[in-house]
Amino acid sequence: MKVSVYGIDGQKTNTSVELNDAVFGIEPNDHVIWLDVKAILANRRQGTHATKNRSAVAGGGKKPFRQKGTGRARQGTIRAPHMVGGGRVFGPHPRDYSQKVNKKVKQLARRSALSYKAKENKILVVQDFNYEKPSTKNMVNLLSNLNLEGKKVLICTSEYAPTLVKSAANLYQVEVRESVTFSTYDVLKADTVIFQEGAVKKVNEVLAK
Repeated sequence: MKVSVYGIDGQKTNTSVELNDAVFGIEPNDHVIWLDVKAILANRRQGTHATKNRSAVAGGGKKPFRQKGTGRARQGTIRAPHMVGGGRVFGPHPRDYSQKVNKKVKQLARRSALSYKAKENKILVVQDFNYEKPSTKNMVNLLSNLNLEGKKVLICTSEYAPTLVKSAANLYQVEVRESVTFSTYDVLKADTVIFQEGAVKKVNEVLAK
């Protein structure tokens, strides 16, 4: 599959690149996508939530009132779960939510996500570019030139580009990833995926394996 290459001014150039059908033209596997996205979101969870049980709350040490003669039900401690301010029963405790997904499954999930975007014509290829210093204005101008204002965009660079990352830092709808470090979730979350010309070559090689 061949696609045209655009300049950062939004104009179509005379060159084109080949999108490997083994990466951008497969039959998407929805179940594998679900497995990978579920693991990605689970691995983001800190798992530091906690509640206090009856042994951790303050108070207690003696009976709240005498055993007999009050007309009330006998009580042994104010730390009991049914008492106001008492411990919580079966509350959440710190745990590890991380899930493991095999490398081949991750690769297939990313190829499936990219194939969906390719079928929907949501993939753009631009010439390799970088900024001398971080500039949100330049990034906004790029999106404007490509008619992507206000849309969620994933930009895949051909190499490590910290200035581009910082240029997009204040744009909540724009994510910048180096070459093939993007995830299945990054691709699905974006309305459009922008590849730098050099990044396409790396993706064609790495994800086709």
